[in-house]
Amino acid sequence: MIEPVFFPPVADATETAAMIRRGDISAVEGVDAAIARAEALQPVLNFLIAPLFEQARARAAAPGLEGPFAGVPYLVKDMYDVPGVQTRWGSRMTSALPPATAPSSSIAKLEEQGLVVIGKTALGEFGFLPTTEPLAFGPTLNPWNLTRTPGGSSGGSAAAVAAGVVPFADAADGGGSIRIPASACGLFGMKPSTGRLVGAQAPAGRFDLTVEHCLSRSVRDSATLFAATERSADESGLPFVGLVSGPAQRRLRIGYLSEGIAAQMPAMDVADGLDATIRLLEQLGHHVDATTWPIDGDVLVRDFTLAFSTGAAAAVGMAREMLGHEPDETMFEPFTLNLARLGASFGVGDVDAALVRQQAMIHTYRDWFTRFDVILSPVLLTPPVETGWIAGDVPATMLSARIFDFMNLTNLQNYVAAPAMSVPLHWTADGLPVGMQFAADVGQERLLFELAFELEAACPWAHRRPPVFAS
Repeated sequence: MIEPVFFPPVADATETAAMIRRGDISAVEGVDAAIARAEALQPVLNFLIAPLFEQARARAAAPGLEGPFAGVPYLVKDMYDVPGVQTRWGSRMTSALPPATAPSSSIAKLEEQGLVVIGKTALGEFGFLPTTEPLAFGPTLNPWNLTRTPGGSSGGSAAAVAAGVVPFADAADGGGSIRIPASACGLFGMKPSTGRLVGAQAPAGRFDLTVEHCLSRSVRDSATLFAATERSADESGLPFVGLVSGPAQRRLRIGYLSEGIAAQMPAMDVADGLDATIRLLEQLGHHVDATTWPIDGDVLVRDFTLAFSTGAAAAVGMAREMLGHEPDETMFEPFTLNLARLGASFGVGDVDAALVRQQAMIHTYRDWFTRFDVILSPVLLTPPVETGWIAGDVPATMLSARIFDFMNLTNLQNYVAAPAMSVPLHWTADGLPVGMQFAADVGQERLLFELAFELEAACPWAHRRPPVFAS
């Protein structure tokens, strides 16, 4: 049994930046300390794909660092370009790619905020699985329990933040990949509305599911970075949010889901966390009622699988063109190849029909919020599973069943372009984090951030540290 250890709160990115501005520490000292923590914990957790230590030291020492996070060390998920290093996407297929020569637009925007990138973090191959166990690099481990997954696909970033290497780190979410590792590692994770922030990931295929933001220990770090990277209302087509700095007085109508998309009951530890969260919300004066999924779960599963698999088919197809022959299991994981084969079986008419159904689903989802302000559910059906349980070389039928029994509560918001967040409100008896998901209507991130600030004050989590933590 692993018991959580309690310490005073750790400095978050906002406080780290304030320490640098006050002269308590220099940017170089802050970056050097993060590098030392990364070097100490990489052999234990395997979260780092590409160290950028010398580049980071040079940037921290250079004059003119500006922005709300000037001098704060940061880690980038290895699906975005950083000059001078390959972008591997967790795959053996990308081993021969040249180093990037220019940053992705989101990375350029992050560096405008003064962040200092010290390395790139692990993800599962192309982000297709809810764990981080790429055959190319080996599994990333959870600092709360080294036998468990940190979730995925942003598991490298999650493990590093949870273990205190950096105060927050880059993440991306195409089906839960911010919220799942946030839940598994006891962190805060906001998935924005599609198109909300600068540098939205270009979709593979015709479905735009993936958004980028961060994993953090504090709500204010996430909210400040969100405001700093938010696109204008004209660019995003969404109501402008700006900087959210605290809770609101408004009491909310909150509906809760107690079952998965196919009526699966969550594990007892997860159900206990949901019950405790409902009681907390009621104590805070919110009105909480049970609700049910507003959409046909079978249709969502089928169409989300179509969207994901056609993306895999596009990725494998690009590799086929580059190679001049069919990629095999020395290049892609079996799961990726199987997903690509499924995607290739769908025709243009199948995709067109799914896109029509997607628009109808968006309308139905948004109608849900005429009755509720927020929808509560667990993020996952179980606590973080053991390493190896969900991995790219598990037999296909077995793997699909395991994925479905672990996670199916997060896909809907990606499919309908809506925001949702994982809030670390519960831990199991043996010390594993269990996040609670709060979802809102498209464009309603302000409402979610305000609720997150309230929950953070009522049920703080920053004092919790996992057994593996950088002292």
